[in-house]
Amino acid sequence: MAIATVNPATGETLQTFEAYDEDEVAERIARAYETFRAYRGTGFAQRAEWMRAAADLLDAEADHIAATMTTEMGKTLVSARAEATKCAAAMRFYADHAAGFLADEPGDAAAVGAGRAYTRYQPLGVVLAVMPWNFPLWQVVRFAAPALMAGNVGLLKHASNVPQTALYLGNLFTRAGFPAGCFQTLLIGSKQVEAVLRDHRVVAATLTGSEPAGRSVAAIAGDEIKKTVLELGGSDAYVVMPSADLDAAAATAVTARVQNNGQSCIAAKRFIVHTDVYDDFAARFVTRMKALRTGDPMAESTDIGPLATEQGRDDVEELVADAVGRGATVLAGGVSPDRKGWWYPPTVVADVTPDMKLYHEEVFGPVAALYRAADLDDAIRIANATGFGLGSNAWTTDPVERDRFVDELEAGAVFVNGMTTSYPQLPFGGVKRSGYGRELSAHGIREFCNVKTVWIA
Repeated sequence: MAIATVNPATGETLQTFEAYDEDEVAERIARAYETFRAYRGTGFAQRAEWMRAAADLLDAEADHIAATMTTEMGKTLVSARAEATKCAAAMRFYADHAAGFLADEPGDAAAVGAGRAYTRYQPLGVVLAVMPWNFPLWQVVRFAAPALMAGNVGLLKHASNVPQTALYLGNLFTRAGFPAGCFQTLLIGSKQVEAVLRDHRVVAATLTGSEPAGRSVAAIAGDEIKKTVLELGGSDAYVVMPSADLDAAAATAVTARVQNNGQSCIAAKRFIVHTDVYDDFAARFVTRMKALRTGDPMAESTDIGPLATEQGRDDVEELVADAVGRGATVLAGGVSPDRKGWWYPPTVVADVTPDMKLYHEEVFGPVAALYRAADLDDAIRIANATGFGLGSNAWTTDPVERDRFVDELEAGAVFVNGMTTSYPQLPFGGVKRSGYGRELSAHGIREFCNVKTVWIA
């Protein structure tokens, strides 16, 4: 895949970039390694000052970087601005809390026959971040902010279709005052990742992306015995029970499905509705999906822009066509418009069965699959009938049902009467084929730390 900015609204290639050669990559790895040796000794107060300066820069440049993201991957300008603001908030969160999250934790010295015993969190070193295009700023910052505040340094291999965003991030932290080697972009293709990960100076990796990419990075890191955190795909369940506020559930369901033009791992994708309210919910949901405005992502009034890549659009088309060919019913959308660019309309598909690809695979576009559940047990069964386990949503006012969803949904998160999202204050990650490890909160900043036991006589 070429490293290029291609406008997904038109299919026009706007700018191409040469991948870094081996010498350039080696130089940047060496710079990162040497920087870490000194940077790890800086205090939390100094790191926090630089991190707040980075947040200030991002706030000041939010309009600029938002327009870049919209141009490169098609998200609406409104959502791109919100992404930049969220990133700045996360930076300030870790500037405020890193010292507390990583403070020495006292142990029971008497129980282990010591005069003193405690746990100390220390940075690991150079961490490679392999990041996707769908939230090109947020996915990176939610790694970079805690990693840098912990004393690690980062190398970013961003998706090849968002090179301008990648280069912006490669300079942002240096402009804020961090030493020059603390966070660098590697403008490289996917085939160059293995050599970077196998370099002895790179001690760990984090990846957000597809399952095949996760398997590849995990296999290489496992062979090298290096720590990894993986956040992979999701096919999140959105369960609606009879006690739910159906209008609120339907309105939130639309946002949960089409956020980021439907290209989000934690977007609700499978809408599992109790049979008693299925028809009512479906009518409300379909009406709202049909009312969405698809168009120029730069326009403030646009709800949904184009999909990020031609291949992504083609994949969505194929999944819907396969379902329809096997008996599914299209209640809204389902046909790509005849226009330049990579567009796909808000779509609702019903009567989905296990013999359809749509039942098992993640749909990375604004396509919702409707399922009818006979009762609570059936709803939980359908929700868990997937290899993914990232987020989940449950709508009910019944405390017994709520507790069962919390206990029994196989996912890294359960949001009750709301939609799955990510917050710096809460851990983020999945189970099953959605990956392992956690980002954000105290859990995220500790992932790339040596949890060192200290015993003193």
